[in-house]
Amino acid sequence: MQSISSQLPDKLYRAEQVREMDRVVIENCKISGLTLMEQAGSATYLVLRSTWPDAKKITVLCGSGNNGGDGYVLARLAHEAGCIVRLLHIDTLERLQGDARQAADALIATGLKPETFTREKLADADVLVDALLGTGLDREVVGKLKTVIDAVNALDTPVLSIDIPSGLNADTGRVMGVAVKANLTINFIGLKQGLFTGVGREYAGKIMFDDLGVPKKIYKNVTPASRRIDLGLLNSLLSARARSAHKGHYGHVLIVGGDSGYAGAARMAGEAAARVGAGLVSLATRAEHAAVISMARPEIMAHGVESTGQLLPLLERANIVAIGPGLGQSRWALSLLAKILESELPIVVDADALNLLAQEPAQNKRWILTPHPGEAARLLACDTTMIQTDRFTAARKLQQRYGGVIVLKGSGTVIVDQDGDVAVCSAGNPGMASGGMGDVLTGVIAGFVAQGYGLGDAARLGVCLHAAAGDEAAREGERGLLASDLMPLLRRLVNPPTL
Repeated sequence: MQSISSQLPDKLYRAEQVREMDRVVIENCKISGLTLMEQAGSATYLVLRSTWPDAKKITVLCGSGNNGGDGYVLARLAHEAGCIVRLLHIDTLERLQGDARQAADALIATGLKPETFTREKLADADVLVDALLGTGLDREVVGKLKTVIDAVNALDTPVLSIDIPSGLNADTGRVMGVAVKANLTINFIGLKQGLFTGVGREYAGKIMFDDLGVPKKIYKNVTPASRRIDLGLLNSLLSARARSAHKGHYGHVLIVGGDSGYAGAARMAGEAAARVGAGLVSLATRAEHAAVISMARPEIMAHGVESTGQLLPLLERANIVAIGPGLGQSRWALSLLAKILESELPIVVDADALNLLAQEPAQNKRWILTPHPGEAARLLACDTTMIQTDRFTAARKLQQRYGGVIVLKGSGTVIVDQDGDVAVCSAGNPGMASGGMGDVLTGVIAGFVAQGYGLGDAARLGVCLHAAAGDEAAREGERGLLASDLMPLLRRLVNPPTL
């Protein structure tokens, strides 16, 4: 039996790619489709038993495709193990063909008779197994299937989805009208990228993986659509510091922002840059804020800047500038952004600096843009719904239009670098949906650029460190999590025990 794991691979695929790998395995490796189906059903059963060991009553909902076939295999194994199994089919059994038909016949041969779905038959189950729809869904879920999924979601019964929660688009994570909200999803052969961003994360629940014993050579011929990243995968980038190092070795970050009344955003960005190891941090803000920021965090060199002339000497001393936290959209903000864009420095562009950029689009290979979905929509002149419908495509379009590196923030942050390589961060939590979190991320990324990391690595490492710190902080509860709670955690996590 191949290994079933919650330690997930980093390669993510589109559904079409996984179906092609499945085809190649069957045709070239002489592993039958029925064998793969048996393995998938067996793996799902083992996951069910290990996750809900006390479950006795198991209800399996099956569609007419191969996903349903996996469900028939699981139902047979559970029945043979002595569980009380109810299998509810959505279409007539006559519609089953090929491997799924054989799996159904094997179930029926054990004496367990499939039943036609009714809402009432969902009652009393300890676990529901979703084997309704596979990864090939390309239209909105309507009619009877919608009724079934709505009935499943109305219950408190835990749900295990096979390969994909039915109704969820495997490529984008978009809900196709309605989708099953699973507690756990087991993926086969290749991880589907839609499970890791947007609402896909919410609907998939915990994700587990089984490669079904597919030969490793199969993967060599398929370029992943994207890559899953977390801090554990990127820790190798955090090399030990030389004993002879001094602050000049680790760069000078300049944070520009903090219009009247918004000093906190710029201050948090500056502190975050320092906490991840930048050698020096300066802050260009309104004169009224400078002294207060310096008193609260004396390590940040806060300067009152009311004109571009006052900004120039600060730019000359910096090797990375981050603009946007608390910037506003006044003439002051616009003049500072324009002066920064004239420089040759790498730039992190966030918050209102992005909104100003949307009014005067430009390309720059030296910047990192960090929009949330609303800002991304303004940058692409569309609405937020279009961004969230396909976050991977939106991030690629942003990179093509604006250049540099794109960090599309949100649940499952998507990063696209200058080479078009796509990564999605699988860490982070809803507690991070609070004011100031984006300002902290801006500072973290800028801090890594200051230390000599390339723009792509700085963005990926910054996003993952920020998310990991958020997850650590959320152990005390997601509600009430503050951006400033991340500061001590950033320092600890940026210094892994192996250093």
